[in-house]
Amino acid sequence: MNQRTLFTRRGLVALALLASAGLAAAQDGPLRLVVPFTPGTGIDLIARTVGPKLSERLKRPVVVENRAGASGNIGTEAVVRAAPDGSTLLVSVNTLVMNRSLYPQMPFDPVRDLQPVSLTSWGQLILVTHPRSGFKTAGDLIAAAKKSPGKLNYASPGVGTPHHLSMELLKNTAKVFLTHIPYRGTGPAVTDMIGGQVDAMFLPIHVALPQVRSGRLVALGIGSDKRHPLLPDLPTLSEAKAGEVNVDMWYGIFAPKGMPAAQVATLNREINDILRSEDVKKAFEGQGMDPASDTPEGFAKLVNQDADRWAALIKAQGIKAE
Repeated sequence: MNQRTLFTRRGLVALALLASAGLAAAQDGPLRLVVPFTPGTGIDLIARTVGPKLSERLKRPVVVENRAGASGNIGTEAVVRAAPDGSTLLVSVNTLVMNRSLYPQMPFDPVRDLQPVSLTSWGQLILVTHPRSGFKTAGDLIAAAKKSPGKLNYASPGVGTPHHLSMELLKNTAKVFLTHIPYRGTGPAVTDMIGGQVDAMFLPIHVALPQVRSGRLVALGIGSDKRHPLLPDLPTLSEAKAGEVNVDMWYGIFAPKGMPAAQVATLNREINDILRSEDVKKAFEGQGMDPASDTPEGFAKLVNQDADRWAALIKAQGIKAE
């Protein structure tokens, strides 16, 4: 062996040792759970419920970091650009895959550039109206929309939100037209919904439930394949003759692309165990979410299928983020 070869091999060994030491240091240091939306959201609840339990299991600090803005793209990009060393994870919702088609000029691909780690939960959206509309079911709304195209309108917290795209999916399925009225957030939209300024909208079940129970809103159907225990008498959109429309929202945890498979498997195992606990189930149910788990591979398949589904809808409906 010549001297140059010896130096080269020693150099490679040294680099490998440094990389190993860096990975070990990252695994001992704080783990950031990046939430790409403001505090108080369902995604934030997931991070703050799972975080402390994950800290106990991994024997390392876990810190929740809210990095809101640009429909979740700012926080998502921060994780995409982070080192895949186990020190940074993203807690997100299916808005992630919607953004892929809504913002095609983004400098990253939220599906390709992230590693799915674990599904955490599902959330449901229900279709509501105000009492003065006279609609009793989703079928009534669809019939009225067919009779007078464009006369009815619907609210959403903004362009590209699940609330917006869910209604666009319903419109596309039922072949009807309702005018979109985007708001800056859920609060103003709900206020005008209650006041009768808009005719319909999709809302997360935990947001709509108090208004439905008080009689200020009327639930027309749930955008799921099955009814929900909180509203057992509310039919699915399919049962209400509004079409086969499932707009269930998935929530999950992602890592930067390139995280070692063994590390992904460890995180998946620990998170899935956490999700089985009764206190987590109760905390999630308070936000209208049902705990769920899957393998990294299963979750990745779900993410990719959903990305294709929403991409097809966004193209068919000509939806723009601007």
